[in-house]
Amino acid sequence: MRSTVAAVHDVVTRLEPADNLEGEHRGHALGWLRSTDDVFRRVKPAEPSRHLVSYVVPVDPDGGDMLLVEHVNAGLWLPPGGHVEVDEDPYETAAREIEEELGVTAPVSAAPLFLTVTETVGVDAGHVDVSLWYTAEIPRDRPLRPDTGEFHSVRWWSRDEIVKSDPALFDPHLGRFLKKLPNAERGR
Repeated sequence: MRSTVAAVHDVVTRLEPADNLEGEHRGHALGWLRSTDDVFRRVKPAEPSRHLVSYVVPVDPDGGDMLLVEHVNAGLWLPPGGHVEVDEDPYETAAREIEEELGVTAPVSAAPLFLTVTETVGVDAGHVDVSLWYTAEIPRDRPLRPDTGEFHSVRWWSRDEIVKSDPALFDPHLGRFLKKLPNAERGR
């Protein structure tokens, strides 16, 4: 197994599923990682048809609100993030993406909190993203420089606003992520 794929396998192995679906996604991801070294996107949008992604959810340390981006291609409110480059550590991807997409550097959680396996929607629909969800503490009042080529807008959302909104506006697993987010990061 390629050393960078083995490192991702170790990260996924240590991730504790919060529910049965995350357990299924974790099992799927581990089997996939054992079966191939071809886990990094090489050609946009979907070669290979299943590849690694790092999401990074900015959380306001004072109130627990989350920053989501209205993604141009997906047509959904998503956490910032992107595809893991060949032989890049997914943690490094999360740190890189927060800087590229929001114009800030921020401390990113050392390990992902959540894992999903999702078929994409929107302009680049039809491939599967195996996504590791990290968090980053970013104060709500910190100036951002969002990537206007990737996002229609960015917005801070409270947990209650997300829960009360139409789930079809968001990544299909965001509600489950909220349940796994530690209480300190929820603003409780």
